[in-house]
Amino acid sequence: QVQLVESGGGLVQPGGSLRLSCAASETIFSIYRMGWYRQAPGSQRELVAQITRGGTTNYADSVKGRFTISRDNAKNMMYLQMNSLKVEDTAVYYCNAYIKRDYWGQGTQVTVSS
Repeated sequence: QVQLVESGGGLVQPGGSLRLSCAASETIFSIYRMGWYRQAPGSQRELVAQITRGGTTNYADSVKGRFTISRDNAKNMMYLQMNSLKVEDTAVYYCNAYIKRDYWGQGTQVTVSS
């Protein structure tokens, strides 16, 4: 079973940037789809961005043009570069990998506030 560990969350002012990282416990080369999800208080978990093994990406409309997902198969890492952050981006962000079923990290808190 793959284990996922997120890092890089924190407190940032509106308009600022953060880079989230997701470290996998084993090679991600063969993982077809990985992604980032987020969950705000009182809300359901929602998809933020996905990336396939071939590099095809998919973004939620709310983050298009501001967030960039990437993966480094050689380092078993996935990233989410978040720019122009808004208050409404505040949430716990989760790393996800799909290998016959969904695997999740423990989450990292992102708070956007002045």
